[in-house]
Amino acid sequence: MSTVARLASERTDLSDAEIDRLHAIVGEWPLLADLALSDLVLWLPTWNDGGLVAVAQVRPTTAPTRVPDDVVGDFAPRGRFPDIDQALAFGHCVEHAYPVHFGDRVIAVVARHSSAQPRVAGKLEEIYLQTADDLLRMLVDGTFPALTVIDESADSPRVGDGLIRLDAAGIVTYSSPNAVSAVHRLGLTSELVGKELKPILTHLSRRPAPIDEALMRIAGGQAAGRADIENSIATILIQGIPLQSNDEVFGTLVLLRDVTDIRGRERALVSKDATIREIHHRVKNNLQTVAALLRLQGRRAESSETKAALGEAELRVGAIAVVHEILSREAGESVAFDEVIDRIIGLMGELASAYAATVPTINRVGSCSALPSEQATPLAMSISELLQNAIEHAHATTITVAISQIAGQVRVVVRDDGIGLPAGFETADAGLGLQIVHSLATGELRGTFLIENDENGGAVALVEIPQPVP
Repeated sequence: MSTVARLASERTDLSDAEIDRLHAIVGEWPLLADLALSDLVLWLPTWNDGGLVAVAQVRPTTAPTRVPDDVVGDFAPRGRFPDIDQALAFGHCVEHAYPVHFGDRVIAVVARHSSAQPRVAGKLEEIYLQTADDLLRMLVDGTFPALTVIDESADSPRVGDGLIRLDAAGIVTYSSPNAVSAVHRLGLTSELVGKELKPILTHLSRRPAPIDEALMRIAGGQAAGRADIENSIATILIQGIPLQSNDEVFGTLVLLRDVTDIRGRERALVSKDATIREIHHRVKNNLQTVAALLRLQGRRAESSETKAALGEAELRVGAIAVVHEILSREAGESVAFDEVIDRIIGLMGELASAYAATVPTINRVGSCSALPSEQATPLAMSISELLQNAIEHAHATTITVAISQIAGQVRVVVRDDGIGLPAGFETADAGLGLQIVHSLATGELRGTFLIENDENGGAVALVEIPQPVP
């Protein structure tokens, strides 16, 4: 839960819809703070109408802060801030207090903290302050932030990245130096001021028509939102905010940010993930080919011992292939291990008839979160060996694989209802399968392995390994 939601729930009587409106304002108000060269504090009336509580604040990146201390959570009794009290009571702007309306009531007040004489060093800061006044007026009217937004990007440009002001006809009336540089990087060589922005961006963009349509609506002041302008040279993130008064659009604020390098890195990561998945896919295919060859060889073998050995090898290769198959479908290097166990159980059911007179019922109970591949592969092999051992030697009718995560450990318990372990059984004297499990569990997985007779009959095997730190 966010700080705004927590404080609003604890100390006010605002509804969920009203809190959502506050979240929308807080999501966009870094832009307001930068344009206003001011700190902003969001005050809410308490549930008993005894005063105000500060639930959020933002500092500008374009000017020194006027509120150096964090005031979030502070309580102000009635009368401490008369301008905020009046804005809350009358529903209109009073000095530097801006009421936030929702329906027919005022739910909050945004307080603006700036120098008594705002520093205006030139045309850029003059445009900043003028635009801040326009947006703050829209905030009071309820038209900023916009209720409907075209949002094609998770990023947001800041005021200093580049700013353009358009008039009602979409003509550029002002363009900051950084905005000019951003558009020039796309390939524009002429001036911007005095020209219509939408056809310029249409010419510079090289993206498919459906995306261009959304982009042009933003650039033309017909909709609020964010989108990328992209061509073979560069990628520019654009954010458009129509400026309104009395339900009439009188201009547009356009912010631009050069994201060429960022998008390049994102594409490189996507390409890397795709390459890794393709590698896992090919490894899986190769392992399945090896398993098929082992199966063919086993069918031609005359010795029962050779057939059994080739069958065991096929199962081991198949268990590893299962892990790579799942990795080939998912981004990252983590494996949904529940699916791995279910696939191994299915594989065992298919192949058990080759070396067991009776095919037992195998069930999984419990669940496990995703595991890194360096743990998933040896643990999958261990489970495969334990299942194979139970099917081949225990003569069980039911086998249960229980998996859980307890106290920082991943625990796998394989229990059967078979004949149990022979008297005097020692793991050191066990067959190859159990020796493989012991080696993987205690070595590569840095865990423990134990197998013993169950008090209710049959045998129970336990593999416990450290749970990976997220």
